[in-house]
Parts: sequence; C-alpha cells; structure tokens
Amino acid sequence: MGRDLIDIGVNLTNQSFHADLGDVMQRARDAGVSRQVVTGSSVAESRAAADLAAEHSGVLFCTAGVHPHNAKQCDDQTLSALRDLAALEQTVAVGECGLDFNRDFSPRPVQLAWFERQVELACELQLPLFIHERDAAAAMTEIIERHRSRITAAVVHCFTGDGAALDAYLALDLHIGITGWICDERRGLHLRDLVGRIPADRLMIETDAPYLTPRTMREKPRRGRNEPAFLPHVLDVVAECTGRSRDQVAAETTSTAERFFGLVLSS
Repeated sequence: MGRDLIDIGVNLTNQSFHADLGDVMQRARDAGVSRQVVTGSSVAESRAAADLAAEHSGVLFCTAGVHPHNAKQCDDQTLSALRDLAALEQTVAVGECGLDFNRDFSPRPVQLAWFERQVELACELQLPLFIHERDAAAAMTEIIERHRSRITAAVVHCFTGDGAALDAYLALDLHIGITGWICDERRGLHLRDLVGRIPADRLMIETDAPYLTPRTMREKPRRGRNEPAFLPHVLDVVAECTGRSRDQVAAETTSTAERFFGLVLSS
C-alpha cells in the first residue's frame, strides 16, 4: 500500500498471536504498517512487551504500565518494576494506565491511587502517558489537571467518549487515539461526528488488536481476531469523516506518532 503507518496500541503479547506472530507482522508490513507500539497492561505483560520489542528493534516499541482492570494486583514492588521497565530503550511511554468505571474490575479507590502513581512516575521519568478511560472522564480530567504542568505528553488511547470528554481532553492538550470503534455502526457513530474536531497534530490511529476488529471489513478474519494489518480500515473511516485524503491522514498520524513517542524507523 506504500503507507508508513504506525499502530500506537496493539496487544501482540496476547495468546491469540502466539502461534503465528511472524505471519501477523509480515501482513502488517505488507499493509504499510511499519511500526507498532506493544501495550503493557500489567508488570508481567509489560515485561513480555519489552522482550518482544527488543527482538524486533526499530519496528516494535512498548509501553510499561498497569491497566485499571489490573490495579488490584499492584503491590509494593509494582512501581520499582515499572521504573526499571521504563528505563529500557524500547519503552516509549508509561501505561496502559487509567480509570475504568464501566466494568470496575478493580475498586475505584484502587484505580485512582494507582493511576496517579503512574502519572507521577511518567512525570519523574519525563515519558509520555498511554491512558485508558471508560466512563471516568471527570475523575480522569481532575487528576490530569493537577499534574499537567509536569506531564510531557499524554494520549487517551482508544477514545470512545462523548463531545464533552473530547473537549476536556483537548483543552488539556492531550492526544487522542482512534481505533476500529469508529468503524462500528452499532456504537461508534458518534465518533464519526467527533473525529473532525481533533487537530491533526493530536490525532493518532491504532488497532488495539486482537480486539475491536473493524466492522467495515468486507471479508471478516477467521475467529474475528483483529491484527495490525487492519489499521488501514481505521485510516479509511477517519479520512472519510474528516474530509481529508487517506494519504494526508496517514502522513499526519504517522508524523504525530513519531513526535509523541520519539520513534525511529529501522533500516
């Protein structure tokens, strides 16, 4: 396809990729997805993401953090482990961290405490934040506001919120990640109206694979698994909704991701 796309959020350590990861990565390259950021969602998954990124230097990068679903598993060793992982060359952000008041798999006070600790860690290390938020925009905004002067950069990954949440995040100079949720006619139509309000230099795209397979795909993958090669489907819908060409959106989102994460392309 000739496009140099960056998938800023992909869960390549998920067991669904264990059997055919090489093929998955080749299909991504064939689709024009040159670089991917592998998401860390717990200390163990962050270690696995770091190991995988080290094996594919310059093509895969990683984040190090604890997802709000896993916040209840945090202990006295969590921050030191994340600090060590964040020091690795392939680690480009702290996260996936945040708040999820939709499922509440971890108690809200625990989520709030561990999100703030990871925000403080990102501030200490001067790394960007890779943020998850569901039904918690007010609490999220309050925490970010208190630390914003020390946060180098932050992206609300897989944004699915409403216009008020988007406006609050943009007012805080946050970046926004758009996934295949925008391709879902059942629940993502509101994003099609909102995406045009995101400045080009704050917009990035991602698959969140193996989740959120774009429903705009004519041929659905076996077992419904999403993968980085499907990122162009997200690109197409974003281009359509913003009235910009696919090549323009590709260039803009790639340039934004390069600046945000400090990515370099492997030779």
